[in-house]
Amino acid sequence: MVGPVWAVLYTGMAISLVNVLVKRSEFSNFGLICAFFVIQLVLNFSWPGVFNSERYLTSLVMLFFMILFTALYAYMIYDAAPFESKLMWPYIAWMTFAAMINTAYYLEFR
Repeated sequence: MVGPVWAVLYTGMAISLVNVLVKRSEFSNFGLICAFFVIQLVLNFSWPGVFNSERYLTSLVMLFFMILFTALYAYMIYDAAPFESKLMWPYIAWMTFAAMINTAYYLEFR
């Protein structure tokens, strides 16, 4: 059921990153921007295994950092690439929704 959602989210993320890479000369903190993107992506790929192994507090902390690093990425690119920044907003919203569900699991099964 969530497969199509992830397809849309990952497509937006990919378009954002590719366009930022193309515009790299417009960013004074390009390395930091890329680091934020990579960190959130590594956390994103790691999160399902942690959540599915019922480590709900750890997965909630991971979501917090995913949201933080994604928001920092979106914020840092906004001036030079507002469209690319806005492509990340649905992903931030989706992770926030996931954090609410994760919190419910943590509170129920701790």
